[in-house]
Amino acid sequence: MPQPTTQQFLEIDQVREGVLILKNKAMRGVLMVSSLNFALKSEDEQNAIIYQFQSFLNSLDFSCQIVVQSRKLNITGYLEKLKELEETQENELLKMQTAEYREFIQGLVETGAILAKTFFVVVPYTLWEAEGLPFTGKKLLKKPKISTLTEAAFQRCKSQLWQRMEFVALGLRRCGLQAVPLTTPELIELFWSLHHPKEAEVGYYPELPEELVI
Repeated sequence: MPQPTTQQFLEIDQVREGVLILKNKAMRGVLMVSSLNFALKSEDEQNAIIYQFQSFLNSLDFSCQIVVQSRKLNITGYLEKLKELEETQENELLKMQTAEYREFIQGLVETGAILAKTFFVVVPYTLWEAEGLPFTGKKLLKKPKISTLTEAAFQRCKSQLWQRMEFVALGLRRCGLQAVPLTTPELIELFWSLHHPKEAEVGYYPELPEELVI
């Protein structure tokens, strides 16, 4: 009996043209969002950001998912580079300072993991919405039959999905945040890293077929 694969447990059917297609034919677009240091802003700036974000949320007529990914940051390469600089440094004072700095960073890593946080917004669109099926709040009035996702239907839904993503990116821009959509290779690498955190931590990613690098 063959062993089950990770793909069998995922809701994702395929990744195509920067769009996640789920097994129920629903679609998802993913925006990577920048961050800002809210604590360093003045009180007026903080209030303005809160007001803009509140206005952005109130303007949405579709649901979004905010995802925060925390990943252990591997700085082995950085420490090795510092070691090389230390060994090639001719000035004794700079050599000593480089060594002390490298030891400080190494001790900082050993006492606790350094985490890098990445922020995403997941934007949905469904084939049922494109077909004009009625909604009541977040629920359909009747359970729809999963339709066949033809090329024409995919392109139509993709166009609507990208309009939503542009709307979200514009709203976030007013809050001082930048948002960019993930491409097909970036989406694949994101989900691969979620299921292979140890390999992703050291910067290893599988080589993607050329037809997916679009």
